[in-house]
Amino acid sequence: MKISLLQTAPESSLYANMEKGMAACRKAKEQEADIALFPEMYSCGYDINGDPDEWVKNAITADDDYVKAFSKLASELDMAIGITLLEKHDPKPLNTLILFDRHGRLTLKYSKVHTCDFSAEYFLSSGDDFSVCDLDTKDGIVRVGAMICFDREFPESARILMLKGAEVIIHPNACPLEINRLSALRTRAYENMVAVATCNYPASVPDCNGHSTVFDGIAWNHDEPGVRDMCILEADGSDDIFTAEIDIEALREYRSREVMGNAYRKTYAYAKLLDDTVEEPFIREGRELIYYT
Repeated sequence: MKISLLQTAPESSLYANMEKGMAACRKAKEQEADIALFPEMYSCGYDINGDPDEWVKNAITADDDYVKAFSKLASELDMAIGITLLEKHDPKPLNTLILFDRHGRLTLKYSKVHTCDFSAEYFLSSGDDFSVCDLDTKDGIVRVGAMICFDREFPESARILMLKGAEVIIHPNACPLEINRLSALRTRAYENMVAVATCNYPASVPDCNGHSTVFDGIAWNHDEPGVRDMCILEADGSDDIFTAEIDIEALREYRSREVMGNAYRKTYAYAKLLDDTVEEPFIREGRELIYYT
């Protein structure tokens, strides 16, 4: 399964983002992509700076013409498209991904659970579940799940997706992908035996640096000595489209014989993970939580 990461800078309006995004999707199709994936909140270019009463006006509904245009395009191109948007929602907007399959059908809709509540995302609503779908590709069904940016820092996100059957996790992003965040993505792929495909904005976008990645989730093969690098693609910082091919059958064979994932979990010891009572958080004096005051 080929996935194209549309590592491209946004424009200054919803319509311009639609036009540029559709052109990027067409280029992804030329690279024989099965899925084209956008960076986080591409409808508004992740522009959530300044007065929230102003930027929330950029939120659109899930049946906006912008969304419908990509549904139609997915059908036209016979290619799945994962779009990202600031979605209208009461009482606060959502940070949302919608995946259309190659027939233009809405196959998965996911809103970011782990919103960055220490920043402007405090003024967003959080999603309430992690979603997985059966994605119809030209070579058969692939189980696809989604998480967004900061979700990556919580092992529970990818773990739940794996437990729901995800083979591939698509992951829109809008922040610097440096060594620690890249290590987290590698770890999510390793510990769950899933492929993780991350699409970031290019380095020309403030507080981003490109480096979109695909980790294929296969840490070693029977016919190869030692371990292998699961990173099958790491982009540079340029504004471009980057395509990688994930060997789904090889991943399934690997999952059938290896020990990570769900084979040896000890759930009886995990009760604390579901305990809502929280002791004093790590953040104390010294960090100003601007948006909480």
